[in-house]
Amino acid sequence: METSLVGKRKVFIMELMKKKMQFKPLLKSPYYQTVLANIIDFGKEPPSKPHYVKLSDGDVLYLEVSTPKGWTEDKGTIVLLHGLCGSSKSPYIKRIAKKVYNSGRQAVRINMRGCGLGRGLAKNIYHSGCSGDIKKALEDIKKHFPGTSIILIGFSLGANLTVKLAGELGKANSNLLKAAFAVSPPVNLLTSAHRLALPKNQVYAEYFSKQLFTHIDDLHKAFPDLAPHRITEKTSLNDIDELYIARRAKFSGALDYYKHCSSIAVVKDIKIPTKILLAMDDPIIDPYELDKIDIPENVEVIKTDHGGHIGYVGKNILREFRWMDNLIEKWIDKILKSK
Repeated sequence: METSLVGKRKVFIMELMKKKMQFKPLLKSPYYQTVLANIIDFGKEPPSKPHYVKLSDGDVLYLEVSTPKGWTEDKGTIVLLHGLCGSSKSPYIKRIAKKVYNSGRQAVRINMRGCGLGRGLAKNIYHSGCSGDIKKALEDIKKHFPGTSIILIGFSLGANLTVKLAGELGKANSNLLKAAFAVSPPVNLLTSAHRLALPKNQVYAEYFSKQLFTHIDDLHKAFPDLAPHRITEKTSLNDIDELYIARRAKFSGALDYYKHCSSIAVVKDIKIPTKILLAMDDPIIDPYELDKIDIPENVEVIKTDHGGHIGYVGKNILREFRWMDNLIEKWIDKILKSK
């Protein structure tokens, strides 16, 4: 009888951790949600200073640090991590950095290897499993601001890295992070690769393929000692993973890369407060992947019926036009006010 009650309680808690949240979209189409969120970019980024983090292989990460006047370490530091083909200048990163800055908290925007303002500073590549790079950046932030609490917020590929790092730090019993928030994370990279290969999602796959080709081509021009690459503008996204990303990241191929870099394997090890936000109509990620595993009580998975991929453009233009941004801001307030 007692065992049965414990089992029911566990199921109840699991359901609470994977709850639905009400979001009223401006447009229900996942395509328009995904595209509009990035096209509509009227906000200004906060003032920032460059900060360089040297990695063990000699590559350098370029961070943008926005510190409000009068900021003290006890007010917290929010670290933002962009998605595939993004940078510290991605619209969602700039918007949330500005919100964080305006609230009196320090905002740090990481450019992953060779991205954005970090172009030419890294010979090696960033990828879906480079959580070690992010850990090094966080350790550097902590070294400069030892008394600050760090919250990591990631989007898409950056969200997978956020979940992955949170799990790895939990397994190592590290207190480097206070909390984490992941928006639209492809926690199972193989599933996301399959979804992007579907005919209906070719517009997204082709966009990423072209952006990656440009990134790879620029990288090889900046470092002419690199062996010639075989990627063209017409190379498919899956082939880029197989022929380039996996090999340069020292995996045997795309399947090996997906297996070792999918964050779903370490969700169980997360020990800090973590929120995962995803939309049921996301064209890139499978919203049911996290339903297949046990979720720790400190991890909350929130699903919305609509929102696309990092979209969440709200119907209420005056109050919740940027629904995702408001949700993140309220969560940050709650985390930093808690003991």
